[in-house]
Amino acid sequence: MELSLTQFVTLDGVYQAPGGPQEDPSGGFTHGGWSAPYGDADFGAFMTEVFGKVDAFLLGRRTYEIFAGYWPKVTDPTDPIATTLNSLPKYVVSTHLDSAGWGPAEILRGDLVKEVTALKESPGRELQVHGSGNLAQGLLAAGLIDTMHLLTFPVLLGTGKRLFTEDVQPTGFDLTDSRTTASGVVIATYRNAGAPKYGSLE
Repeated sequence: MELSLTQFVTLDGVYQAPGGPQEDPSGGFTHGGWSAPYGDADFGAFMTEVFGKVDAFLLGRRTYEIFAGYWPKVTDPTDPIATTLNSLPKYVVSTHLDSAGWGPAEILRGDLVKEVTALKESPGRELQVHGSGNLAQGLLAAGLIDTMHLLTFPVLLGTGKRLFTEDVQPTGFDLTDSRTTASGVVIATYRNAGAPKYGSLE
């Protein structure tokens, strides 16, 4: 399976708590819910498109718990995102969870690179990561992301957890698609192109 990451970030690279004030207030973060005002038909159409390509999910513990508190309650059989999330396998990277009640689900406790590499070797279309900032950082550091959907929202926060850290593996990407929603969210899809290419402007 291909490994794809769909991540919401602000203009200054913050990924923390896009969905609501109580999603992740750690570190005294008071800006939770910054993505909510920008949800429109264009945004919804893109997310439906992404979920139409998935065969399994790879999630961090916090994102799994947030999703598990919401999506099982959405029982409309015509909702493409709810039906997909509720029915497909979910692999949860965690050393703290004792069980995963929102299934089908399996907890991954071993070496991240080995576990994810084995999943990628399984048959199927996409293994998708949504949110899961800490997990995403580990996958980026290991160079395991094949495709990255980066949704950049037109807001600056100044504080909060940032997606790209100093230990990220240097990687070049090809821009394979870009669009802008009516509310101003820039959606860019990047394909892993291996090591960066360098040159000189002299």
